[in-house]
Amino acid sequence: MRQRFSALFQDHEIFVRTHGHVRFLRVSAVWQKRVALIAAVVLLAWAGATLAVLVNQLLTSGERAAVAQQQAAAAASEARIAKYRDNVAETAADLEDRQEQLEEWSKVHFGVEPAAVTPEIGTEGAAPAAADKAPLKTSAMIDPNLPPEAQILARLEARQEDFATRLLTAVNERAAKAEGAVAKLGMNPAALVRNAAAGRGGPFIPYRGRAGRASTLGKSFAALESALFRMEVLERTLVAIPSGQPANVLMLSSSFGYRSDPFTGAGAMHSGLDFPGPIGTPILAAAPGRVVYVGQKSGYGNVVEVDHGQGILTRYAHLSGFTSTVGAQVAAGQQIAKMGSTGRSTGSHLHFEVRLNGVAVNPRRFLEAKADVLEVKDDARQRVGSVAAVRGAR
Repeated sequence: MRQRFSALFQDHEIFVRTHGHVRFLRVSAVWQKRVALIAAVVLLAWAGATLAVLVNQLLTSGERAAVAQQQAAAAASEARIAKYRDNVAETAADLEDRQEQLEEWSKVHFGVEPAAVTPEIGTEGAAPAAADKAPLKTSAMIDPNLPPEAQILARLEARQEDFATRLLTAVNERAAKAEGAVAKLGMNPAALVRNAAAGRGGPFIPYRGRAGRASTLGKSFAALESALFRMEVLERTLVAIPSGQPANVLMLSSSFGYRSDPFTGAGAMHSGLDFPGPIGTPILAAAPGRVVYVGQKSGYGNVVEVDHGQGILTRYAHLSGFTSTVGAQVAAGQQIAKMGSTGRSTGSHLHFEVRLNGVAVNPRRFLEAKADVLEVKDDARQRVGSVAAVRGAR
């Protein structure tokens, strides 16, 4: 091998001719061997370095892949956390909106804070303490695996849903009592609610929560809103019904309906009740309301009309004088006029009418309401009165 290797390197003589001059260059075998050795060392060094780089890349590629995977997982986690925080913030904003709505309904319809409204409202003999300690109906739906802050929101939502359910029960109980009382007075509760609902409108503006997104308060809140509207219509109708005596007299000289006309004797329709009494007898408002007319009407003589709301109006006719003015708010039993014999009248008396949505109805069924109906009406009056007081204070 050594001989073969040595045979590769021989002494060489090179002749170089430049511009007629000849020069002699000699390359010895020893010099060639040195150059080849240096080149081999350099080549081996380069190959070693290259191999080391390749080995290092092979060894670190797994680590780089793991690092890249960790970075991607971290970015995904950050995105999930950001989305989770947004969802938590949005849920918290929705719950705050729901809470404000509950507080508003409680103040508007009951005149109290939500904490003071319990299922006993409208229920006699119930124990408030037991109701307050009743378990939440939706507490079992809370996932124990949720993060702590999410569990807090879930519990708050459960409490709100439970409160809305209890409030709905109380409202339905009150509405049912008012419905029964209204029906006993010969009125159609469903028609009253339907007519009241027909008088609503306005531009459509989608509800947007605090997060700025179109939202809804949920089915339970929609049911509660509908029940509150029904209760409000029926109870305010009861309060508006004129059940108080329009004059402190015992006699009734003419009833509602068909009768013989006192002047001609011909059959005629009498649209009210006649109460005879001395001239100047105080005429009293049969229910709270607002005076909307003071003056004269053909056949009626001097007239006062009081609007009690819910489409109910009372008319007091044949008066000798007025003690109220248009726009005045009057309470039940408050004097508004004096008895007389003006207009088409045969003597001093009060002609008393009750009109429902402009149609005369028999006042007797209101004036002769039974004790159970008056009890429900009194309860409704207390609630409506307390709500009015709270609104006035605000």
